[in-house]
Amino acid sequence: MTTLAIDLGGTKLAAALVDSELNIIERREVMTQAGQNPDALQACLTELVAPLAFSAQRVAIASTGIIENGALTAINPDNLGGLAHFPLVEVLTRLTHLPCIAVNDAQAAAWAEYHALTVEARDMVFLTVSTGVGGGIVSNGHLLVGAGGLAGHLGHTLADPNGPRCGCGRRGCVEAIASGRGIAAAAQGKLAGCDTKTIFARAAQGDPQANALVQRSAQTLARLIADIKAATDCQCVVIGGSVGLAAGYLPLVKEFLGQEPDIYHPQLFAAHYQHNAGLLGAARLAQEAMP
Repeated sequence: MTTLAIDLGGTKLAAALVDSELNIIERREVMTQAGQNPDALQACLTELVAPLAFSAQRVAIASTGIIENGALTAINPDNLGGLAHFPLVEVLTRLTHLPCIAVNDAQAAAWAEYHALTVEARDMVFLTVSTGVGGGIVSNGHLLVGAGGLAGHLGHTLADPNGPRCGCGRRGCVEAIASGRGIAAAAQGKLAGCDTKTIFARAAQGDPQANALVQRSAQTLARLIADIKAATDCQCVVIGGSVGLAAGYLPLVKEFLGQEPDIYHPQLFAAHYQHNAGLLGAARLAQEAMP
């Protein structure tokens, strides 16, 4: 059976046809805006999935935010327009006339990456560092979702009580510092207004402020990983997302993690499926739920 997999993020909306062996047959992508409202999101979804739906037998959605009973609520409105209780499953079922499931995108990616591990592990954590910072937890071989869909939102743990206010309402979340949005928001002077891609490029050219911003993000993530190891005793942590997979970022995280005591050092890996992890994880979960 072919799955129409959809990945709804803070900056992009991707859809792909995925076969039973988890190969991507066809893929489409459009940009999303943080100010997305329900009508605009529904219109964007309609445009994206219409050419693909007739070739699929089921739909699997991986979305940023909290997914509860098939509905999406943005935990950080800065990343996805303040959507509250948007009926993802209902909308996609109506658009495609196909059975549908929805899951948080980082949870979906965690499930895909867990099955791609080349080391033996029953406990793994996936972290995506992109527009925001998300996470997914696999414990004893099982994906943790949580009664309210909140499990794995590790980007909203505390990094600095005096840090910048996060879009979720807390102050000093990991996401407010380490994410692409957090990196760009902290830029000053000649870097003010630059996007994260530009800041990474300037860092590669030796710009002191850009280097400091990237290092601040990597150090914040390393400290989060040490906390995760203490809380879960996971064997490994997999890093994905546009920032997490940026050239030179993972080595920086490893360098900062090396400053923590050895007991807090899980193995670190870059995401095997890179930017398709959410799509493939959602497709895998749909296969398991609707064989």
